[in-house]
Amino acid sequence: MNIQFYKYHGTGNDFIIIDNREQTIRLSNEQVAQLCHRHFGIGADGLMLLELEEGYDFRMVYYNSDGNTSTMCGNGGRCITAFAKKLGVIKNEAYFIAIDGPHKANIDNDIIKLEMQDVLSVTHYDDHSILDTGSPHYVTYVDDVATIDVFSEGRQIRNRDEFQPKGINVNFVSVAPDGINVRTYERGVENETMSCGTGVTACAVATAKQAGSFNTLIHTPGGDLQVSFDLQDNGSAVNVKLIGPAVLAFEGSIEI
Repeated sequence: MNIQFYKYHGTGNDFIIIDNREQTIRLSNEQVAQLCHRHFGIGADGLMLLELEEGYDFRMVYYNSDGNTSTMCGNGGRCITAFAKKLGVIKNEAYFIAIDGPHKANIDNDIIKLEMQDVLSVTHYDDHSILDTGSPHYVTYVDDVATIDVFSEGRQIRNRDEFQPKGINVNFVSVAPDGINVRTYERGVENETMSCGTGVTACAVATAKQAGSFNTLIHTPGGDLQVSFDLQDNGSAVNVKLIGPAVLAFEGSIEI
């Protein structure tokens, strides 16, 4: 089977995206992992299928690079919105369905603003916080993210017994003069990624200490993102938006 694919990235978090509106593409978990392999395939942190869904502009079907279906991917949601515009499925606004429910997005000069799900609660501990932003996240506070061994420390936390069987994404966050610095270990990728959309969203919400409206600038190894939200007195966050670029890197075809 020959597949036409498109490679997008959002601040270095990269994805293979395939137009499956005709429902002709059926990929096994092993095939997804092969396509995402950085030495033996195209190489990506994840793979997405754009499919039609009644009542929506499209459905986002997301797989991690290990080949398994996964929870919501924020940068993936922004990239598939840009892809939908390239296909002519949308103009500058999208209403789509993902594994965690409906999302709205709009495009303004190649910057995609994606509406995320409300964050229902944040559990704070002495040195970390846990919350769900469409995917589960562990946010730990450090003096300088540049000095952290994200792979080793992130893998150790991700594999703790209390987070099994599915594991948890692990974020390291430190304060910057104009916002926060974030590095993330992603389950399913099982490595540090250049950025993580649900991860930076989690970090922005977790570091907000009192109710109010926020527009947080986040620096990741792959570039800058913004997260805006309204933090409520009970610790929940509403009107959550992930904002940043989505870039087409290249396109091609592959035989599988």
